[in-house]
Amino acid sequence: MINESPLVVQIVLFDGFDPLDVVAPFEVFAAGGDATGGQLSVRLVSAEGARRVVGGTHGLALEASARLDPALPGFIVVPGASGPIAGDPDVVDTIPVLLARVGETGLPGLIAAALQADGVTVATVCGGSLALAMAGILEGRTAVTHVQGMDVLDATGVHTVDARVVDDGNLVSAGGVTSGLDLGLYLLERSFGPRIAHAVERLFEYERRGVVWRSTGLVPVPA
Repeated sequence: MINESPLVVQIVLFDGFDPLDVVAPFEVFAAGGDATGGQLSVRLVSAEGARRVVGGTHGLALEASARLDPALPGFIVVPGASGPIAGDPDVVDTIPVLLARVGETGLPGLIAAALQADGVTVATVCGGSLALAMAGILEGRTAVTHVQGMDVLDATGVHTVDARVVDDGNLVSAGGVTSGLDLGLYLLERSFGPRIAHAVERLFEYERRGVVWRSTGLVPVPA
């Protein structure tokens, strides 16, 4: 597939983001841009604009270069969070708290606008879908999150599917932390075909794993 204009991948940074949720798809999309001869570019953004954003793993920080543009054709990738393990009474910024705080930022409004825009696909890694669902913008959609958050995701009104990647049209979600690789490769294949995705797989010496769920084909007969 040849796109008339290059697609842009905007990977969102927020305070407490999980670094692997960001870097894994960043690498895949950057390689995909090379493999397509520049038909795809990738950038780090935030809801607030250009700023230094501190992640949740030992203070690792990355630089957002611009404000998220919800109308820019391409993909918007929302990562999950990382941080201290829940259960320590002296710890405040647990992963659920960090994900809930996303709802207090301008990100949910921007993502809601992106889901209404033509040519934009919102993608999430790990707890990214849970952060958006807790903010109230994924009700009625189909998605997956980290296995430890599936019950909470279901409680927000999201139809949950236990798959590695869930394709719900302009919303594509992936499960655990390393699934950012599978998400990126799947979106490369969906937009540019299997040869591009395979070239990036070979470059990284990584084979996609797990099932990609789509709302197509026969409906399984109940057991």
